[in-house]
Amino acid sequence: MKKHINKLSAIQKAAAGIGGAVVVLASATDFFAGNYLVNYAIGRGGDGGNRTVSDDADANIEAQKSADAETIINDAKKQMGLSAALFEEAHPAKDITILSNDNLNLYGAYYKNEAAASDHLWAIVIHGYRCDHNSMTEFSQRYYENGYQVVAPDLRACGKSEGNYVGMGWLDRLDIISWINWIIEQDPDAQIVLHGVSMGAATVMMTSGETLPENVKVFVEDCGYTSTWEIFANELKLRFNLPEFPLMQTASLIASNKAGYDFKEASSLTAVSKCEKPMLFIHGTADDFIPYSMMNELYEAKPGTNKQMLTAKGATHANSLYLLGESYWDTVFDFINKYIK
Repeated sequence: MKKHINKLSAIQKAAAGIGGAVVVLASATDFFAGNYLVNYAIGRGGDGGNRTVSDDADANIEAQKSADAETIINDAKKQMGLSAALFEEAHPAKDITILSNDNLNLYGAYYKNEAAASDHLWAIVIHGYRCDHNSMTEFSQRYYENGYQVVAPDLRACGKSEGNYVGMGWLDRLDIISWINWIIEQDPDAQIVLHGVSMGAATVMMTSGETLPENVKVFVEDCGYTSTWEIFANELKLRFNLPEFPLMQTASLIASNKAGYDFKEASSLTAVSKCEKPMLFIHGTADDFIPYSMMNELYEAKPGTNKQMLTAKGATHANSLYLLGESYWDTVFDFINKYIK
């Protein structure tokens, strides 16, 4: 009987040891996977911009697209690209830099519009994920041609700006406030519009939830996401067919330590719910990166009646401008001009 008890005790100890080893191995695997996700998604040298999705997800996305819309988009990109190149040649940007709150040198391209200086109109145009200010030249051009001084920043960890981790709009909101303050130093009577695309749109929305100078008049967000958590969880499923638990929890904790923010606090939805200034929401119905449904969530979250939605039927991610063409800008400036004196 004693031998049987000793044998049972030995088996229990062995099982406990194996169980402990499994827990340690699982925890280590989760940590390494979470760390990989952080570096992949927000690390400066990460590969998160190279996107492929699972076959099933891709089939669902493709079903929403239109061959005619894609043709229009591609043709418009070529035409607008040529026009933007001529604009750059005729109106070269001035290089400017500011210092962020955490001592990073941040770069911006400044299109100084001497002919319209007395109008005090300013636009900050904000690029998307894994891009830089060059991706916003068409936007810079159109604001310039409508009498605006234009600042096109490189967000932290993008382009010529310093930083090791992409801010996903959350860290960038404070950087945009620094750009706003720079503009006011140049022109105390400035009337400022913030217009962003994709991550730039999330930056616009996250900035909108802060206490801002009266100089900031209008926000335009084009295909922004509800929160960093939601967009990353969505991408985990689409790219890797993985559930959000437990990887998102681990990655968010690691990001908080390494990058200075966690994925849940980086919420456009929360910020927009505090926004009292006017906001225009734009999104394409065939967006294959940031779900079209997010626009309605964001629109409903914003208080007041000083808001509007623009839907681009058949537009894929960040392509509403190219599909809608002049009607895009007609809507944008009609909205802005309601609130700019």
